[in-house]
Amino acid sequence: MNAAPFPAAAIAGVCAAARDHLRITGHAEDAVIERLAESALALAEAYTGTALIARPHTAMMAGANAWRALPVVPVTAITATAPVEAIDIDGDGIGWVRMASAAPVQFVAGLAAEWEAVPAPVAQGIVLLVAHLFDARTASAAPPAAVGALWRPWRRMRLAGARR
Repeated sequence: MNAAPFPAAAIAGVCAAARDHLRITGHAEDAVIERLAESALALAEAYTGTALIARPHTAMMAGANAWRALPVVPVTAITATAPVEAIDIDGDGIGWVRMASAAPVQFVAGLAAEWEAVPAPVAQGIVLLVAHLFDARTASAAPPAAVGALWRPWRRMRLAGARR
């Protein structure tokens, strides 16, 4: 599975929120905060099982007569497929394809179109994680429990073998 990088505007939004939270007024730490912002967004997506910022993805899907779920949610559009028999997006944002032979499927997935539209608890958890990573750069400390508490209600889990 391949995902496009996070949009620059989303990274900039996370950086601005983290700088405000950390009360940083100078720009000497901008490169560090930008890398931490990208890491925090990726960790939030991995933890919640949800693409937070809408962007293109590509997944190699196996050929089968059965419906196969795309590996990222919520899918907003299935944009390009090679020999496909059928596509669908269900009410939970799960993209489904049925195709006779293996091929890459391109689609757009994401909960929000931009950083400002990310749900407040998820965004706050990302900012807290950036602040923690910034403050603990030279130490190995566990992230604040508040991060997991803020993200937990947004966590999606799939049962193995779940089928349509």
